Amino acid sequence: MKTLRVATYNIHKGVRGLGPRRRLEIHNLGLAVEQFDADIVCLQEVRKLHRREKQHFSRWPEMPQADFLAPEGYESIYRTNAYTRHGEHGNAMLSRWPVLAHQHEDMSDHRFEQRGLLHSEVMVNGLAVHVVVVHLGLIRASRVRQTAQLHRFIEREVPARAPLIVAGDFNDWGERVHRHFVAMGLQAFEPSVHPTFPARLPLVQLDYIYARGLRPLSVEVPRGRPWWRMSDHLPLIADFGLPE
Repeated sequence: MKTLRVATYNIHKGVRGLGPRRRLEIHNLGLAVEQFDADIVCLQEVRKLHRREKQHFSRWPEMPQADFLAPEGYESIYRTNAYTRHGEHGNAMLSRWPVLAHQHEDMSDHRFEQRGLLHSEVMVNGLAVHVVVVHLGLIRASRVRQTAQLHRFIEREVPARAPLIVAGDFNDWGERVHRHFVAMGLQAFEPSVHPTFPARLPLVQLDYIYARGLRPLSVEVPRGRPWWRMSDHLPLIADFGLPE
């Protein structure tokens, strides 16, 4: 194996629409994740449980969404970011390769937004690759502080020479977060070129996959009606070359 395929996707908690006309998309999302054929899938807005939606939808999965979405043979890692009246949701990582360890860090900047990062170490063909899944805040000042916190976390928890992936929904409508990550030594494909939001008529790139110690090869954003029906974001899929 000489390449590593990574996907990131904000799945909007597996539900689209509002009120009584909202529809369950988690089953279609499961087919989409299989279609990625990715070695690592980074997911945001993943439900662990939601009592009200379970009562509303007759086909609501019995298992947590991260486990439900994991293709056969994949390992799923989930940690909660936000607790709500009816349930909880957070970030998840699905891996085709063995997961050696994982941890979570709270990144909440104020009481109105509960945020966090999920860090995993994955053994890819004998190479330990660190993967961080993030979902940054809606407020610009919060994102600045959360990016600085992420920087400190990486310096503390990830060996300097270890291959690293940082992926997720960065909620950044400009390039400020991107410039900070580049200064951290993280590479990404050209910013703002692959819009992922809103899914039906994508205008801005909120979702990114950054890497260190891996060589960017190609990136794509699936488009079309099936994709914009499943979530308010489009997925981002990237291939990286592994160290020789």
